[in-house]
Amino acid sequence: MSFQLGQDRLTTALLYQQVVQGKPEYVLPAASRERVKRYRQLVQTALDSGKTYYGINTGFGYLSDVRIESSKLNQLQDNLVRSHACGVGDYVEPAVVRGLLLLRAHTFSLGYSGVSEACLDTILEFLKHDILPMIPSQGSVGASGDLAPLAHLALGLIGEGRVLYQGEVMPAAAALEKAGVKPVRLGPKEGLSLINGTQFMAVEASIAVEEAKVLTQSADIIAALSLDALRGTLKAFDPRIHEIRPHSGQKQSAERIRAMFQEHDPIVESHADCSRVQDPYSFRCVPQVHGATYDTLGFVEKQINTELNSVTDNPLCFENGEILSGGNFHGQPMALAMDFLGIAMAEIGSISERRTEKLTNPNLSGLPAFLTRESGLNSGYMIPHVVAAALVSENKVLAHPASVDSIPTSADKEDHVSMGPIAALKARRILKNIANILSIELLAACQGIDLLAPLQPNPRLKRIYDSVRAQAPAMDTDRSLHDEIKNLSAWILDGSLLKCAEEA
Repeated sequence: MSFQLGQDRLTTALLYQQVVQGKPEYVLPAASRERVKRYRQLVQTALDSGKTYYGINTGFGYLSDVRIESSKLNQLQDNLVRSHACGVGDYVEPAVVRGLLLLRAHTFSLGYSGVSEACLDTILEFLKHDILPMIPSQGSVGASGDLAPLAHLALGLIGEGRVLYQGEVMPAAAALEKAGVKPVRLGPKEGLSLINGTQFMAVEASIAVEEAKVLTQSADIIAALSLDALRGTLKAFDPRIHEIRPHSGQKQSAERIRAMFQEHDPIVESHADCSRVQDPYSFRCVPQVHGATYDTLGFVEKQINTELNSVTDNPLCFENGEILSGGNFHGQPMALAMDFLGIAMAEIGSISERRTEKLTNPNLSGLPAFLTRESGLNSGYMIPHVVAAALVSENKVLAHPASVDSIPTSADKEDHVSMGPIAALKARRILKNIANILSIELLAACQGIDLLAPLQPNPRLKRIYDSVRAQAPAMDTDRSLHDEIKNLSAWILDGSLLKCAEEA
């Protein structure tokens, strides 16, 4: 069913489904279009009054007191977009740009921005034809919105800059001509509306939330496989333990791990009478650690879902004809949420690395050193563990909050900024590292299972083991695991591991 712009509620899950997993499907209801026309008329009425309105007939930021004559108002908007489109760094992936276009269309359909139908229709044409402006990832401090990234988006809409179209990077003007789309001619306020707002950090945050959900749930499944390979005890996952500390995430994690052991497990039965009383924290405390991250994700997702349905540019138009300047573009809600997400997810990687270390350490695992039968001649999983340790250490640096920093801009007019885009980009980098860390643990766990032969895990875990082995054979002698780590990382991140577990 198509998403109704300006009417339905957008969520991180829906945005991810629309721009990452499939082609955007949306409609602009007649009521939303009528709302856009009505609010645009408020801008025109304000101009006709002869009064001064920030961003409509004035300069911007420190120059907000400079009145611009009527004949130059269109040029003012073009100049604003061009001057702000000066971002640097790697270009964001196509899914993020699609997300920006979709979210821009949705928020403008709420009306309060006061943009014209023509502006909104051009955004929809870009979505329809999959014309994606090239947007550098760096350059926003997240205060007056995501000025630099959104300016690059707007630059494409006016037919300038470069875009990705039909798999090729080309000048926007050339792409628009091929697609039969006319660039928008910006009217008063429209350039400012296009570059003000938190859409860049909100889209990055939405994708981060959905990736984090997949990784955290996958971490439970991988931990279960590692527990079997280590010949650990299931007592720590007894529901009675978690009922008397009933954090919802903790209970959810313990339940998911228990579910992986509901069938007859020869490995578990083989050590039923061993002398080991309890396992290291990285195994015994998985529900407590993973569960805290689940609970954090719940808070973060709620924050992002609110932002996705908010109007965050400036100034804003209201039904009574007032046009008010405020600070909805300030990214602090996104910045704090993304820093919290980064910290919580870094812990998923940290405890995973500890499990890999236990599997490779013969003093704790009872398995051959570094999970190889001829250790010494072979290094086995010695260096894959080192790679995991390196990524965990990098995540510790990345988990330092961006939101505690601020640097004044625009001649001290914008004197407190959020650094929300930096927080979101850091969080996504942490998630990529975690996908690799979990991939290494998964490979190590499967190698541990191999070394317990002829014992086999239960059918549920065996199905996951078989899926991994279809992509990465057992390592009898040393070889490069680079490709296997990379491929399994993508397999985990796209939800295939979870699908395999659900089918099992």
